[in-house]
Amino acid sequence: MKTIWTTLIACAALATPANAQSVTPKFEQAITNIPGKSLVAVEVNFAPGETSAPHHHAKSGFLYVYVVQGAIESQLGGEAARTYRAGDSFFEPPGTHHVLARNVSTTEPAKLLAVFVVDSNDKALTVYDKAAQQEGHKQ
Repeated sequence: MKTIWTTLIACAALATPANAQSVTPKFEQAITNIPGKSLVAVEVNFAPGETSAPHHHAKSGFLYVYVVQGAIESQLGGEAARTYRAGDSFFEPPGTHHVLARNVSTTEPAKLLAVFVVDSNDKALTVYDKAAQQEGHKQ
C-alpha cells in the first residue's frame, strides 16, 4: 500500500503543471470483487481563476467528480462547457479528452474530489496534451 501511495503522489506531482492546481491523494483501495481494478480518490484545489491544461486521464479510468467548494467550469471533448457548483457532480468516461477545467471565481478557491475506478497497474492518472507538455508541463 505504501508503494502505491508513493507512486500516486509522484504521478500527481509529475502530471501537474508548475502553476496548476494542487492534487492530493486521499484514498486508494483494490476492488476485491473486480480483479485488477482499484478505487482512487484525489482532492484537486484550484486557486482563484486557475485553469488546468487540456488532458486525458488513464485510459482504463472511469472518473466521478464531486465539487466540494466553489465553482468549476468543465468541458469534455465534443460537449459544451458547463459550470458545476459546490454539491454538483459529473463523470468522465474512459478515454475522454478534458479540454477545459477552471475555477470560475477570480477571488475564491475551488475544490473538487475526483474518484477513479482504474486498472490497478495504471500509474499516470492524468496525462497532459502534447502542446501543454511543450509549454513546460510535465506528465
